[in-house]
Amino acid sequence: MAPQRSTGGRKYTCSLVSSLKVACQYCNELYTSRGLKSHEQSCLRQKEKKKEDREFSRAAARSILKEGKHKHRSNKGRTHEAARDTTLVIQEAGSAADSPSAADSHYHYDDAGFEGLDDVQSVGKDTRLRSDSDISMGNNIPTPISVATATTSDRLDTFKTEYHPHSGRAPIVESFSVYGTNKPETTQSPVIDDEPWQPFSCRADFNKDQTNELLKFIWRVADGRTNFTFKTHNDVSAAWTRASSQLTPFERHVVPVEYKKENIKYEVYSRPLWDWALDLLDNPLLAPQFIWDAQRLYKHDGTDFERFFHEPWTGDRWWDLQTSLPHNGAPFAFILYADKTHLSSASAVKAYPVIACCRNLPVEIRNVDGPGGGRLVGWLPIVPADSDEDGKLSYTNLKKVVWHKSFTILLETLSLISKTGFAHQCYDGILRWLFPLILILSADYEEQCVMALIRGFNSACPCPICLVPKDKLTDHSTIYPTRVIDDAQAYVRLWNMDRTAGEAALKKQSLRPVDNSLWIVERSSPHDALSQDTLHTYDSGLFGDHMFEEVKAHLKTLGRTAEKTTDDQFAAFPRWRNLNHFNHVTNISFSDGNKFLDISKQILYTTQNVLTRKDDEAGYALLKCIASYLHAYMYITFDIHTESTIAAGEAEILVFQKCLDQYIEVLGDEATKNWNFPKAHSMRHIFSDIRAKGAARNFSTRPNEKHHGLIKRAYKLQTNGKDIANQILRLDHTTFVSVVLHNRIDHFDDERRKAILSERELETEDLDDRSFGGHIHLGTPQSAITFAQLENDNVSNRAFGQFRKKLSTFLNHALPAYNIPLPDGKTWLTLSAQDTVQEHRYLKVNYESVVDWKLTTDHLRCNPSFHGRERRDCALVRTQDKDGNNKNIFVRILFMFKQSIGSQTLDLALVQPMDAPTGPQHAIDQDLRLRRLRARPLASTEFITLHSVIRGALLVPDFASTRGDFFLVDYVDSDMFLRSQRYMF
Repeated sequence: MAPQRSTGGRKYTCSLVSSLKVACQYCNELYTSRGLKSHEQSCLRQKEKKKEDREFSRAAARSILKEGKHKHRSNKGRTHEAARDTTLVIQEAGSAADSPSAADSHYHYDDAGFEGLDDVQSVGKDTRLRSDSDISMGNNIPTPISVATATTSDRLDTFKTEYHPHSGRAPIVESFSVYGTNKPETTQSPVIDDEPWQPFSCRADFNKDQTNELLKFIWRVADGRTNFTFKTHNDVSAAWTRASSQLTPFERHVVPVEYKKENIKYEVYSRPLWDWALDLLDNPLLAPQFIWDAQRLYKHDGTDFERFFHEPWTGDRWWDLQTSLPHNGAPFAFILYADKTHLSSASAVKAYPVIACCRNLPVEIRNVDGPGGGRLVGWLPIVPADSDEDGKLSYTNLKKVVWHKSFTILLETLSLISKTGFAHQCYDGILRWLFPLILILSADYEEQCVMALIRGFNSACPCPICLVPKDKLTDHSTIYPTRVIDDAQAYVRLWNMDRTAGEAALKKQSLRPVDNSLWIVERSSPHDALSQDTLHTYDSGLFGDHMFEEVKAHLKTLGRTAEKTTDDQFAAFPRWRNLNHFNHVTNISFSDGNKFLDISKQILYTTQNVLTRKDDEAGYALLKCIASYLHAYMYITFDIHTESTIAAGEAEILVFQKCLDQYIEVLGDEATKNWNFPKAHSMRHIFSDIRAKGAARNFSTRPNEKHHGLIKRAYKLQTNGKDIANQILRLDHTTFVSVVLHNRIDHFDDERRKAILSERELETEDLDDRSFGGHIHLGTPQSAITFAQLENDNVSNRAFGQFRKKLSTFLNHALPAYNIPLPDGKTWLTLSAQDTVQEHRYLKVNYESVVDWKLTTDHLRCNPSFHGRERRDCALVRTQDKDGNNKNIFVRILFMFKQSIGSQTLDLALVQPMDAPTGPQHAIDQDLRLRRLRARPLASTEFITLHSVIRGALLVPDFASTRGDFFLVDYVDSDMFLRSQRYMF
């Protein structure tokens, strides 16, 4: 399935006016930016519908024999609001803008965001157009693009989809505006259940909200406006019992295992997997969302179509699996996650949940709470610790036998169907043979060893996927043989016949003499299904357990001053949304992979002046390792991968190997750590996994680990500590039923609302749950103040020197450049000391990500006291040099405000440019791959229109610099990282 396109990502020119009107790209009628989006949605639907009606009529006339095969696609398309040649019209309140230059010019807003950004070392003092009042960034006038440029832009916005030959679907080429918007075709009517709360007698008996709804409900019952049938607690319990029967419940099983001539019984609970799958297939709200056919997706890069990967069905494995199936067969792909967790703080009570998820559903459904999200399907027994037996090979093998016999019960409903297939009438009306299989096993390394039945990190071949020797785990340039189940099955059979010969053969490949439960499901080799989880392998593994510990060891060797300096610089690190802030790190100890991830993004900037080449050569070499690791990690975690980003990531892994070898060499005899451990080897497989199964988020444990919190909460608050598995699983099942009923009622309410509203009201209604649909939105307004008061309040701040005079000059140059006449026919605008300005301290910026081409939002602050601290965020803005060429620079936002000029309201900001020359490149910048920026003096502040902001930026001070140097934190998100790699270095 194509990635869903956000509809609010229109690429704006640097407009000054917050209330401008823009022409629809389809009918050319004028609408405000707030209403344009919904109108264009409707306009595009009508246009595409008319076009397809004509095509359908012509096709039918040409050949009546093709009737029924020609599919009339009704594209309920969302417009590409970043259209390449959008006509921008600036209109004053109450009058049309008649200027041909305003109405007819087209502006090409490049995707890069960094295109035209000069290398800072070559930026001279006067490269940008300047005047005595520093108004250059206001003269950012859109430049018309040629027809040739527009044609190239159109090609760049072209997508191609190739479907698997078994699907019988021809390849399609689509423009950006309709890509990913086609819905599954069906002759069925939309499912509208008049009583979605059934089996509850009435809606009031099943109410999803709490306090507020309870009070409203009491008054409605009291007034006789609502029916309510419950009279006792037994009535409520009976209703939930009826509701629970609608979905597959858990079943209790007993697993007998013989150990030392004793028959030991273990309890396992399972929700039969195929029955749970049928619950999903029978859900009328999920049925249209299933994807069955493998796809190969391409985006035009200006020269040719380049393949990209995101969802599992875009990977090579899905394609190969569908090829192995009958012509009308399709994979029903499961992901299974299993991991032990502690329920009590004392670690005395443990649980071993198994979570299942269907990979035929798109990520926005399967990775969130809801009927199509991950679901608890199993509860495995835990063999207790025994001081007399622990460490013995026989007892270790017992644990594996118990695990796999229990897992076999979970998989047994898939065993036969995986061989024969299951006939199912899909939502598109096609009868398909569905073949269940385990596409992905998501787990940390310890669980992977159990799933693959290998002997762990001390064995001869400790990788569960390939046969790499244990002393070659950091060798990423060599390809080792992949494990295959035929070998494992043959060695286990040999062990059953001849223990000595079998043990020797098994030990050579580090296998255990146990039948693997995954063998009973066709096309579900554990070695193919196991994937590299970023949370455990990298965040809390390679970085958290190893590199970060090495950094702390080097700091400790340098002494307490080095540790304190590092802690202080972490505390001084600028705040950023969704980035954890740390007051100290050198003495903390935890196992939270998410916090390790945020430390890794900050550690280069906070230690680069501590672990210097002069003070600690080995520590400096370690920082070079971390820089390469972060580059590789950023490529690994992209939500959409192209062939070029995969190639760049694979090349970076070899750089990381070289940096690690250099670090070990510098340590010499002082090296105490053996880097030949499995998580260091995992990089060898990660991009193979991405090619095979799509983006790394498809096999991440993050969406599944959140279930541990729910289980712990249920144990703590809703059980009596006895028979906990039975109690927790009953609660989980009731919760699942409640989620499904909530989903039905929400759909019912939505359909009823649509039936009530007129078509015009639906078109103008904002249905995308965003508070604004434009490029920027100013928030946190302050009381209006006069210019005199503003200048008086900032009399000691050089940034505000001659604020009113500089703003007047800026406006007198900028307004005519935008064909906005000065008020009252004036030829020169003068601002008086008593004119007012309204400050705003919060800015939302919408922009299109260069990674996944979706709408992304940055939240920027310009606040003298945000949670008790001054915060002045930075941004990347579009400007022009003195020759009129597009140029993008970073700025620090010092003051944001709205300014009224006549009938116009302007969104403006006072900023400090970060483009002063930095001189020759510093050696540390090259070694640690840092992007250095230098602030211009505060006296050189400038005004910009906030519509020139491309996106937010996180800049951190160079703590060693006395010249106002900063570093760009390009690891803050994938978009900033890819922009920096493609357009800045």
